Amino acid sequence: MPFHMHFGERDLLRCRFAISPLWETQAAIRMLARPRQYGYHLPWLRRIKDAAAGLDLEPIWLLMPDGGHSPDFWCPPPTGALATFDEEIARVRAVDVDMAYTDLSLALDETPGARRSATGRALLADPAAAVGMLADRIEEAWRTLLAPEWPRLRALLEADITYHSRRLAEAGFGQLVGELSPRISWSDRTLTVLGTKGNHTRELGGEGLVLMPSVFTWPDVVGGYEEPWQPALIYPVRGIGGLWTEAGSATPDALARLLGRARADVLCALADPASTSALAHRLGLAPSSVSAHLSALKGAGLLTSRRYGHQVLYERTPLGIALAGAEG
Repeated sequence: MPFHMHFGERDLLRCRFAISPLWETQAAIRMLARPRQYGYHLPWLRRIKDAAAGLDLEPIWLLMPDGGHSPDFWCPPPTGALATFDEEIARVRAVDVDMAYTDLSLALDETPGARRSATGRALLADPAAAVGMLADRIEEAWRTLLAPEWPRLRALLEADITYHSRRLAEAGFGQLVGELSPRISWSDRTLTVLGTKGNHTRELGGEGLVLMPSVFTWPDVVGGYEEPWQPALIYPVRGIGGLWTEAGSATPDALARLLGRARADVLCALADPASTSALAHRLGLAPSSVSAHLSALKGAGLLTSRRYGHQVLYERTPLGIALAGAEG
C-alpha cells in the first residue's frame, strides 16, 4: 500500500538532507534479527558476530515489527545535517513520557501477544524507565558495533548527499526523488512511497521534508514519522556494493606501477567522495600520509575537493576516473 506526502509551497523550500548515526544504529539492530535479508553486509555481520552476541537487544526487537510501526522517539529526524550520535541520543533520553508511552503502545500492538508479554507489560508500566533502558541498549550497540565503522559509513552517506545535492541543482526536486528509489514517485506535489504497510497520507503543513540516505535500511524505503516529528524520507544509499571492499583489492597493477601502490590505492578508494579521515580509516594509513597523497593527486589534476560542513571531501576528476579504471 502507498504512503502519500502532500507538499505545499513552503514545504518545497524546507527540504533538506541529513545524516543520522542514531538511525543507522537502530537499522543495524533491526538487521541483526534478519541477517539473511542483507547479503551486502555479510562481511560486517561476520566481523561483529561475537560482539553482537554480548548485547541484550530483545526489548528493542520486540518493538520492531515487520513492516509495522516502530517507535519514532528512539530515532527522531536529526535537527542538523551532521548531528552526532551523542546529540541524537540525548534527544531520545529527553522525550516526553506520554509521547513515549503512546509510541511504545502502537509498536507493541503490531505484534500479536507483545503487549501481554512480560517485557511489553514492563515497558508500558514505567515508560520513563523504558526510555532510559532502550536508550542505554541503543547506545551500547552504537559503541560496540557502529562507532568503529562510522568513518567508513559516514563517507558513503556524505558522498550520496553530495551526489544528490548536485542532482537537485541540475534536475529539480521532482526528478531527484524519482531517482532515489524505484519505489518513490512524484506527481502533483505529492510524493508517494510504494510498498508500505497500510495506506497513509500526511500533509506536510510547511514543515518540509528531511531526506536521509541509509546504509542499513538498504534496499528499502521508509517514509514517515508521525506528528509532532518532522516528516522524513529514508532512502537507500548509493554505492553500497563497494562498502566493505578491502583496501587495494580494486587497484590495477599498472596504476600502482605508475603512481606507487599507496597513492594508487587512495585514488581507487575514491569511487565516491570521501574525507581524509574516512580514507585513512578505510585504507589503514595514517591521516598525514593520506593527506600528502591527496595533495599530490590533486596537484596532478586527478582529484578535486569541496567543503561539506566541517569536512573537505575529495573526488576524482575525469582524468582520475580514467586512470582508476585502467586495466592492470
